Amino acid sequence: MANSDPPAPDLAGPGGALAAPLTERYRIERELGAGGMATVYLAEDLRHHRRVAIKVLHPELSAVLGPERFLKEIELTANLQHPHILPLFDSGSAEGRLYYVMPYVEGETLRGRLAREKQLPIPDALRIATEIADALEYAHKRGVIHRDIKPENILLHDGHSLVADFGIALAVEQAGGSRMTQTGLSLGTPHYMSPEQAMGERTLDARTDVYALGAVTYEMLAGEPPFTAPTAQAVLAKVVTEEPPPLSTARRSVPEHVEDAVLTALEKLTADRFASAAEFAAALDERAEYRRSAGRRARSGRTSAQAARRPARHLSPAAIAGWAVALIALPLAAWGWARGRSSPATSAWQLVTLSGHPNLAADANSAALALSPDGSMLVFKADGQNARLFVKSRSALDPVPIPGTERAHMPAFSPDGRWIAFVADGQVKKVRATGGAVVSIADSASSEPGGVAWLDDGTVIYVTRTLQELRRVSEDGGTTSVVLAKAGYGGGVTSLAALPQARGVLFQVCSPGCAATAVYVLELSTGHAKLLLEDVLQAWDLPTRQLLYVRSDGVAMTAPFDPARLEVTGAAVPVLNGVRVRHGIIQLAWSPSGTLAYIRGGVASADEAEAVQVARDGTVSPVDSGWHGAINDLVPSPDGRRLAVWWGAGRTGVDIWLKQLNGGPLTRFTFGGTDKRPVWSGDGRMVAWIRDSAGKSLVMVRPADGSAPERVLARPGQLIQEIAWSRDGAWLVLRTDNGYAGAGDILAMRTTGDTVPVVVAATPYSELHPALSPDGRWVAYTSDESGRNEVYVRPFPNSSAGRWQVSNGGGAEARWSPGGRELFYLDGAARVIAAEIATAPTFSVSSLHPLFDASGFLIDNFHQSFAVTPSGTFLFRKARRTAEEANDGIVWVDNWFDDLRRKEAR
Repeated sequence: MANSDPPAPDLAGPGGALAAPLTERYRIERELGAGGMATVYLAEDLRHHRRVAIKVLHPELSAVLGPERFLKEIELTANLQHPHILPLFDSGSAEGRLYYVMPYVEGETLRGRLAREKQLPIPDALRIATEIADALEYAHKRGVIHRDIKPENILLHDGHSLVADFGIALAVEQAGGSRMTQTGLSLGTPHYMSPEQAMGERTLDARTDVYALGAVTYEMLAGEPPFTAPTAQAVLAKVVTEEPPPLSTARRSVPEHVEDAVLTALEKLTADRFASAAEFAAALDERAEYRRSAGRRARSGRTSAQAARRPARHLSPAAIAGWAVALIALPLAAWGWARGRSSPATSAWQLVTLSGHPNLAADANSAALALSPDGSMLVFKADGQNARLFVKSRSALDPVPIPGTERAHMPAFSPDGRWIAFVADGQVKKVRATGGAVVSIADSASSEPGGVAWLDDGTVIYVTRTLQELRRVSEDGGTTSVVLAKAGYGGGVTSLAALPQARGVLFQVCSPGCAATAVYVLELSTGHAKLLLEDVLQAWDLPTRQLLYVRSDGVAMTAPFDPARLEVTGAAVPVLNGVRVRHGIIQLAWSPSGTLAYIRGGVASADEAEAVQVARDGTVSPVDSGWHGAINDLVPSPDGRRLAVWWGAGRTGVDIWLKQLNGGPLTRFTFGGTDKRPVWSGDGRMVAWIRDSAGKSLVMVRPADGSAPERVLARPGQLIQEIAWSRDGAWLVLRTDNGYAGAGDILAMRTTGDTVPVVVAATPYSELHPALSPDGRWVAYTSDESGRNEVYVRPFPNSSAGRWQVSNGGGAEARWSPGGRELFYLDGAARVIAAEIATAPTFSVSSLHPLFDASGFLIDNFHQSFAVTPSGTFLFRKARRTAEEANDGIVWVDNWFDDLRRKEAR
């Protein structure tokens, strides 16, 4: 059957050429419209498999602006992330044509609704105005003025507003400079331009946008803008010279405080307007503290009737001529929003950012994203070691913290959506989605990695501390039972997903470092587990009879799935690109209602890090400004001249490399493909490391100058995750893998003679991060035996001679100072703490001093995240943000199952 869709436009002809760099990335479907500045096209982003709107500036405007300056100025817009701002995906230049890309979302502009209804219900108008004001306040605090607020640039979807073309007018003006006047283009729209903008003033501030929003609010209430006339020039004349008619003359039901707020926003003089968009929003709300303050604002101290009688200001015709010339063309701002209402069968995408919380970000390193069954609530964990869970309701603008969920991971909604289960401090807990007391229902749970799944029969399955065992418990707590014992599939269990009708669970097995992954299905009635897919991460059984899973490269796939046989029955197809993946952790959730949420960014952050050195006062400087990549460890040599690093990611293989400092080369040191966690000998002549092979680890060693081949230094007989080497070379201190020996223990082995491992710290709890003191007499480590991570110290090698807690209120990842008189660690807020210690006549801690905040660096909770150089500075890794990651955030998608059905039908 012939395709009835209209053919894609021919963009290769004169005046409409789009170069290959653009058309190779985007498949143009059709033209959406054209205006004085640009033409808008509907297109498919071929890399991310999403529909976008591409706005291509006209050739004459592109020629005036120039690509370098325009693209530089538009970077400000790319960094705006707010629930009421339509984000900027991409921008560039193709054969001299400037373009930028935003989401295509089917919906309706405010202009479309006004054309249909003329006047909006007062609650709707105030809600829209308040949401726009919130977006403007966010941008203004970041130095960005919109300059073109109007109904055409306000998009309505699902009861909320989005501001489009944010910052584009500023980018055009800044890039074009004085040449813009030669084009005859107006940056702004007459009915909503402030008097100072109409007069052509170059310096505009937030009060220009406040005026425009006041004009839009006026139109929503009155049915027409505050100033109308047959021509644009006549409109601008009224903007500068006349007072707006009182709202009460057009609509008696408008509350007095609303009219007063709107007319204040429309004052001619900027000093007489609200100083900020937030003040305007507060004035619209009669319940706000703003209304209860002493009297009305001095600059709006008049009634509406007085405003009507106020004499008009006059301006000479010569002055009017200075701004009237700028009205030849008005820009189009449709941005992919259809003229009519969105269809329920079409997915709608939005970027969820965290309004009102400028320092709040979703934790992209932790498995902590969940959607309620009806898709109305999103739960995520805030960034930071000690952070809480937040819930973002569809009906609320801001996310709300859930008290009592500090250090939470892996949230899961109950089937009825009333409760949220999560793991924290080694326990499975639950809390009502609306908040309340936190209830513990099971212990001995793996805090992370691990997983929890809430079945629809009222039971919860969780991963125990060993990462090998799955247990089941009633949602009300009580006795637990083993449903999978000693998985033993070449790694630990790191995530769970429930099957419907309490049939079983899907679980992921991840080898150390997640170099190898697989998804299995456990059928609870038989207790049998079988392999479903290899080389993939977490999987889910969708109501569409499809299995959804994510690959290690961040691509989400679906494959036909038989729920009766629990088998994949057909080939998989890609359905989503750019899902954030870090250390095998996936940032994606879905609901049975068809809603999807995920954090964008792919795997770039995990594989693109740079090394930085940090002084005690927190001053950061690069180790080598030209060096970055898949850096996983930073281990300085005893003389401080070189670094040993664990380099690589996933199935591409990992090996040890040596980096010469002061701009020297990076040289590959090992070739095993599973080599990690390097350490230096005390004299700096040797490098040892861990190599995984056949489910066990070897400790290998080789001269640092490569003068001899590698050899086996120790055979622990099990998987090892971390090592420390005494300065005299006589001892190795080992941390066992959580999935293979209790919950992670600290052992020690001699390198010669009797090499039988001896216990340093082995409990039913997790012991991590072993660190030997410079004199070899003490070993520091992390344990969660108290219910949260704390730093402890024991004598070495006679560890039974005592134990002392160093941290107070949370601590992990201890490192000794070069002289051994201080012990550094990360506290629960990811601050570096310096503990002053004494070792005679016995061990003691004299003081704790916070040094600096390390939350902006890459933190690996299960391995050492930083090192201390011989000179006493700190080494950390810092994520390099790619252009795509600059737009990261939680993407919330409605009606996503319809997208899947369309892709499957192709």
